[in-house]
Amino acid sequence: MSDNPHAAPRAVLADDERLMREQMRARLAEVWPELQIVAEAKNGLEAVQAVREHQPDIVFLDIRMPGLTGVEAARQIAQLELDDDDAMLPEIVFVTAYDQYAIEAFEQGVVDYVLKPAERDRLALTVERLKKRLATRGSDDAQAGTPIQQLLHKLSAQLNPSASTGYLKWIQASVGSTIQMIPVADVLFFISDEKYTRVQTAQLEALIRKPIKELVDELDPQLFWQIHRSTLVNVNAVSGVARDFRGRQIVSIKGNPEKLEVSRSYAGLFKGM
Repeated sequence: MSDNPHAAPRAVLADDERLMREQMRARLAEVWPELQIVAEAKNGLEAVQAVREHQPDIVFLDIRMPGLTGVEAARQIAQLELDDDDAMLPEIVFVTAYDQYAIEAFEQGVVDYVLKPAERDRLALTVERLKKRLATRGSDDAQAGTPIQQLLHKLSAQLNPSASTGYLKWIQASVGSTIQMIPVADVLFFISDEKYTRVQTAQLEALIRKPIKELVDELDPQLFWQIHRSTLVNVNAVSGVARDFRGRQIVSIKGNPEKLEVSRSYAGLFKGM
């Protein structure tokens, strides 16, 4: 993912129908001739691999694909930033034939959508929004929309309403030589290293063997926001957000001296705070 604002933007197309990929490529060439399509994928797994390999600026994901749905692929892609604090997540555009997924969150959130078959005027509107996001990503001017975890959880529920929507209520964690059951609502934040995740409450510090990328899917996204490749924070525990000498956002926690850094990909979460 290029940090050069003048570099040609790069994209991955993912759709299990070859004709749909060809149509999207042709329409994009009409409305955004500078865009480079660096890879195509015919299922969700290939889409995740293509994003990992090519690190595009944008990924167009068909919502319904075999292997992984577009939403499931997006949830994995949203975690690929983990290897580099300064890397930016690709902009996500969902492509769908089903108008019921074109919810208001798409209009105001952190992803966009295109209905099949892709119409030139609607695609041109999406392109204009993408250009604005690419120009401001990681800056104070970046759009502060719905945190991506919240939006993807919401879409997952729409795609699979029969699936359980229950989130973790308790964390079973090691505290010294004992195992304790910690209410999730009491957790101030989670911080991971390579092997363990630290669970911090106002009263205690504990360790679990579960990475952040798994916790993101198991915790209520309206309560816990991912702010860094290794950090989830309880939004009710945030007392303030300031900037350090590097210009990075630093989150202060109520009743706890630790300061938590916000990485560039999540800078828009606290816009206006």
